[in-house]
Amino acid sequence: MLSVSVVSHGQGPLVAALLGDLVEIARVTPLEVILTNNLPSGGITELPTGLSGQIIDNPVPLGFGHNHNQALALARGTHVCVLNPDIRLTENPFPALLREADRTGVGLVAPAILSAALAVEDSARRFPTPWSLLRRRTGGDDGRYRYAHGDAPTPVDWVAGMFMLARTEAYRAVGGFDQRYFLYCEDIDLCARMWRSRRSVMLCPAVAAIHDARRDSHRQMKFLRWHAASYLRYFATHWLRPVRQQQ
Repeated sequence: MLSVSVVSHGQGPLVAALLGDLVEIARVTPLEVILTNNLPSGGITELPTGLSGQIIDNPVPLGFGHNHNQALALARGTHVCVLNPDIRLTENPFPALLREADRTGVGLVAPAILSAALAVEDSARRFPTPWSLLRRRTGGDDGRYRYAHGDAPTPVDWVAGMFMLARTEAYRAVGGFDQRYFLYCEDIDLCARMWRSRRSVMLCPAVAAIHDARRDSHRQMKFLRWHAASYLRYFATHWLRPVRQQQ
């Protein structure tokens, strides 16, 4: 069974649409959903018919990694999956991802991520350095991997936390997300620790999910501060300790 963790920040309509997709997938892929309402209003009060699982109502808001660690500590599945509320599943990507996750030495997998216009998004990148961030800010190479929907699986440095799937054993062996990251870079850090544990991170572009991005709030100052603080923490932990041979 696959355990899926979804965290809602008062995003009822988005979450309801994603749960509807999961209802259809659950007809052929056994799964449970652990839904966390991270805000006191605008949440989902019950799972739709056709989905098993549970709902967590946080008394106070938690960070990205803390929410998913809390949920996946309850997971009963052999595999766990982190899904953002703004992901839509127009196909069932799980059989291909589960096969890839079960290959020897693989720790974490992710599908291709497409925009609403079906363009490939930059959901897989090389590990950042201060210099790569500077290049990105000045319009240079942003470290993304170039791939097309339908390509063969390939190892990558890290994949975005909007959609990650792992064996439960691998996720727990590396300690899950580092909860010291409130928001941003916890996905990079998790992938770095997978590589350090000799578990590879794989992109599986044969299957895809749609990302209905809602990024306006990320222009607010508090999000910029969280972003900067997370990068500083990541560099302090990983920058001078090469994780894997860059490709």
